[in-house]
Amino acid sequence: MSLLVKICGLRTPDALDVALDAGADLVGFVFFEPSPRHVGFDNARALAERVRGRAKKVALTVDADESAFERIVDMLGPDLLQLHGEETPDHVRALKTKFGIPVMKAIPVENANDLSAITKYASVADRLLFDARAPRDATRPGGLGRPFDWMLLKDLDPGIPFMLSGGLDPGNVADALAITRAPAVDVSSGVETKPGEKDPDRIRAFIRAARQADAVAPKTKVASGA
Repeated sequence: MSLLVKICGLRTPDALDVALDAGADLVGFVFFEPSPRHVGFDNARALAERVRGRAKKVALTVDADESAFERIVDMLGPDLLQLHGEETPDHVRALKTKFGIPVMKAIPVENANDLSAITKYASVADRLLFDARAPRDATRPGGLGRPFDWMLLKDLDPGIPFMLSGGLDPGNVADALAITRAPAVDVSSGVETKPGEKDPDRIRAFIRAARQADAVAPKTKVASGA
């Protein structure tokens, strides 16, 4: 299947429209108050109405409680739940059972040892997301605009679809895909002018660069999934 491209951290109608018009397959909304990309419940409902089935909606959470998930499902109607905290495999399974929505579990990566988490989550999640491990003093999870060593994912087959994130931007996404042959890519800060403010030209450039890289890549990648 063709490469899937996700633009995450969308908060405004203009940025969302650019991502949709440029052909994003997935659009991500952050529900985590410490983040400059936090969308809020009411804003999420308004943005969800603009998507109108043109892309899949992804709700990113960090160790959210059950009441938060209930509001997210009600306001956004997500097609995919992205878990970016310390959620256990049992929690992943429980969320899938309760809401009937596919789940993507983020795995922070700094070295090869971090990939051991694959065995815990591959049997319960629908998709994995490999992101750079946050610095030790960080107040938020995720790569925070920093890439990790993509060679760690070379020839990786976790048994389920996966997505590459962490420090991607229009200038390096082709190299990242050439090394990892990831079936999906995710970008947030790499298409911003400052934290939380998306740049339309960079959104378009990222999607264009990812599509061009995919067009010339060997077609023996792991299936990108739903």
